[in-house]
Amino acid sequence: MTYTSPKLVTFQQFIAEYGDNPNYELIDGELREMEPTGPHEEVSGNVAGRIYVEILRSNFNWMIPKNCLIKPLHTEATALRPDVIVLDKIELNNEPLWQKEPIICNGKTIKLVVEVVSTNWQDDYARKVEEYAFLHIPEYWIIDFRALGGLQFIGNPKQPTLTICQLVEGIYQQQQYRLGDTITSYLFPNLQLKLDDLMPN
Repeated sequence: MTYTSPKLVTFQQFIAEYGDNPNYELIDGELREMEPTGPHEEVSGNVAGRIYVEILRSNFNWMIPKNCLIKPLHTEATALRPDVIVLDKIELNNEPLWQKEPIICNGKTIKLVVEVVSTNWQDDYARKVEEYAFLHIPEYWIIDFRALGGLQFIGNPKQPTLTICQLVEGIYQQQQYRLGDTITSYLFPNLQLKLDDLMPN
């Protein structure tokens, strides 16, 4: 039996064919199909709403776009599509593609990314941790409300977990929160939030 590797997709091909389709992202030329369920979208909406209220309360000059792709400048065939992204409005002026398409290339424009874990949990816990740290994104939240991640990531027994990755000297320091725990965010020091508040009904 012969193994045929999948045909690699370029960034330009991805934008042309899947740029407007929220169910796909591109990692190292490989097309990744995301399978957002209703509960997944509910959790994404819950966290975006909570963060947006905090942005307004703190009077930060930040925004949360409805759709956004991240194209790291150092890669030619990657386009990441986080579930929630917080952008610095001032830094948007330095984005080469933003005026034509909702694509971010510079890590310093991004204050926070949030991934709500689905069936492709390996990407959220491994590849994206590396990618977002390389971009110097200050905080990365991994919301694993269905406890899908591997035992090495969320512990044993598996349970719903929110992992906050805070960038310290170029490396993410990770802190896990379970149901009932009060979440601590460096970006949002006044945030009053628990994983319970984000869970689907």
